[in-house]
Amino acid sequence: MRLLHFILHPSSFILCLLLSLPSFAQKLLIPMDLSQTDHLKAYGIAWLALDRGLKVDWLLNYRGGSFLMDFAPEIESECRLRGVLSESVSDPGGIYDEIEQANMEVVLLEKPTKIAIYAPPEADDGPWDDAVNLALKYAEIPFDLIYDEDVLAGKLAKYDWVHLHHEDFTGQYGKFYSMYRNADWYIRQVESEEARAARLGFKKVSQLKLAVARTLRAYVGQGGFMFAMCSATDSYDISLAAAETDICAPVFDGDGIDPEYPAKLRFDYGFAFQNYNLITDPMVYEFSEIDVSPRTGMMPRGDEGDYFTLFDFSAKYDPVPTMLTQCHTSVIKGFMGQTTAFHKRFIKPSVTILAQNEGTDEVKYIYGNFGKGFWAFYGGHDPEDYRHQVGDPPTILDLHKNSAGYRLILNNVLFPAARKKDLKT
Repeated sequence: MRLLHFILHPSSFILCLLLSLPSFAQKLLIPMDLSQTDHLKAYGIAWLALDRGLKVDWLLNYRGGSFLMDFAPEIESECRLRGVLSESVSDPGGIYDEIEQANMEVVLLEKPTKIAIYAPPEADDGPWDDAVNLALKYAEIPFDLIYDEDVLAGKLAKYDWVHLHHEDFTGQYGKFYSMYRNADWYIRQVESEEARAARLGFKKVSQLKLAVARTLRAYVGQGGFMFAMCSATDSYDISLAAAETDICAPVFDGDGIDPEYPAKLRFDYGFAFQNYNLITDPMVYEFSEIDVSPRTGMMPRGDEGDYFTLFDFSAKYDPVPTMLTQCHTSVIKGFMGQTTAFHKRFIKPSVTILAQNEGTDEVKYIYGNFGKGFWAFYGGHDPEDYRHQVGDPPTILDLHKNSAGYRLILNNVLFPAARKKDLKT
């Protein structure tokens, strides 16, 4: 009778039922929807957890692309210190069930990304800032600065991800000649670049930049991840396409433009663009037809009404573009740059378009794979400064903690941390 009483007693029955259910370890959720208090620093928390040896599940399309990890008191404490909203989850089974039934997916992040920013040593003293540099510093994600000497010495192999600062890979010094040729900073830049080229054994800056562009191309082909914004996007591709000719006016390299250069452009050498015409006049602040800003209504209409829209991808079948477009909103404020956006008609068919200005051919954000690696180009200079001008102060990200435009940058930063099988296209 005592045994029967034990079996039938309600408390014993509940205990047996609980023991029979699957158990989950307590988890820490970093929500990335509109509830998040600081979206940008949340990426830094995810990076920190990876650096502390934790695995992080990136929950694609779940609450804006949230992060879920094993509960760790030090990470929860760090969230409080950095002003990042976190939630303790005792039973994540419901989250995983919801993801399984919807256009969502779980991507495992395994290791902290080793990051390099390709920028000149004097970049911090230059007349403009860099959005990626600002984003990484604000998110408290460490990175190294590298430049031409480092790239040519083989140091790219140390890094999972490299960002190209607002560089001009064509050797035309950003096409700033018409407006700034007498400015002290421009004169110093030209002298520094020419001295560096000579020191590294090149007769021209354009030849040095081509060698760097080719090395970066090989880095991506071997499995690296390359991200570029503003003029580093189209000028990179143009440099590779013009590898067998001379497109620089005498004011840039001391000799003339090859009159037959149009027939010698090799669009297949570049990653993203094809069939465009160059603008070789040194008095025109533009590299080619690729950029939309001189020929659309973007400039006069200002920031009001200028938005671009993120494309929607299948999280289960297209995890890579889904990762790169995680955000708490699908409509994002536009922003200008030397290269603001890309005309769709010049984009290669193999390239994936991630964001576009609806109703136009203005493409803002693209990515593709080359060999074993990936690259992404993001038009514009600063997502929270619509018309960032030479000499303007840097953006204060404390005022833009939930910036959707800056989130796209940080998606790229975490992208290489994903388990390799989840990155296959």
